[in-house]
Amino acid sequence: MKLLRQGLLTLVALAAALAIWVVYVPSAAPYLERAGVYDLLGLEPPAPAEQAGGRGFGGGTARVVVAAAETGQANARVTAIGDGRALRSVTVRAEATGMIRELAVSPGTYVEAGALVAQLDDDAERIALERARLMVLDATRNLERSQQLSASGAVSAVQIREAELALRTAELAVEQAEFDLGQRRITAPIAGWAGLLEVSQGDRIGPQDAIAVLTDRSSIQIDFRVPERFIGQLSVGMTIEVTTLARPDHLLEGQIVALDNVVDRSSRTLRVQGQVANTDDSLRAGQAFSVALSFPGDTLPSVDPLAIQWSGDGSYVWVAREDAAVRIPVTIRQRNSDSVLVEGDLNAGDQVIIEGVQTLRPGAPVEIVESGASAEARPTREQDA
Repeated sequence: MKLLRQGLLTLVALAAALAIWVVYVPSAAPYLERAGVYDLLGLEPPAPAEQAGGRGFGGGTARVVVAAAETGQANARVTAIGDGRALRSVTVRAEATGMIRELAVSPGTYVEAGALVAQLDDDAERIALERARLMVLDATRNLERSQQLSASGAVSAVQIREAELALRTAELAVEQAEFDLGQRRITAPIAGWAGLLEVSQGDRIGPQDAIAVLTDRSSIQIDFRVPERFIGQLSVGMTIEVTTLARPDHLLEGQIVALDNVVDRSSRTLRVQGQVANTDDSLRAGQAFSVALSFPGDTLPSVDPLAIQWSGDGSYVWVAREDAAVRIPVTIRQRNSDSVLVEGDLNAGDQVIIEGVQTLRPGAPVEIVESGASAEARPTREQDA
């Protein structure tokens, strides 16, 4: 008996819930009709006009606020990690063997082009230069004496030619001695900042030994790679956005200065070289940089962010067409601060609903009002009811 009473109560509760669903949820009519509920209860399904006339509980025309759809251009954005290097970088090396008598630079100092970096001991070279100059002086006197004696026939033309050759040989010896002496003076080939020194005063160095690295970091060049599908859109002078991995909030603007002529077969990318000004001297060669490039994309419908709605099937918008709500499935392509670019059955000028979408359904009648008026609609309709 107890089980029978519980079963009856359950049936009554289900019948009451079904009745409430039928009466107060008009949008459920198509589902109930397909399920055969109306036939089971002996009821006639509501007419389509009645189904489309309600808004939420109680029916009526929905008052909505709309914003016209516009068009915008989607931007394809490519981000890559690149290595920075100075605009120019030179390793200063010795060209001769000797002991460092003087180091004229210190780590971290700026060196002008042609300034002294290091001076090697040069006593032997100076002696060699003086000897060569004496040889020139002696050869000059011998030639002059031979030319004076040639007038009397005491000296032959061959002897004069030998004297001229001796003078020229002595002059070349002077040039060689001056060159050797110059090799003892090591100067900066470019203007730039000196890094940590590899040697100290008093060290003995040989040819090609590194002394210091000079870097011109007035601008930093960044090597990065871009997928091959964007090659046709790359050009020298194109703007790039650059941030350091150490300071991602510090945005810099640079440009592309060079493009490689070969695509890497393994990665299918093209090597690109960008350049960014280092006006505050905060960047260093060897840093890692994040480089972003924006390419113009397709022209797509643009809607207000408030218009985007979501369901189990994805995103959609409501559009007011012929005083009725139409649900348009869309695919979001790009979000901007004040708009969303979408793909879907939308055209520029379509009246996209941005307020009053909570109780809309396909085909429901709508009335377009100014912003704020839709919030007053429900109390008014409830009073009329």
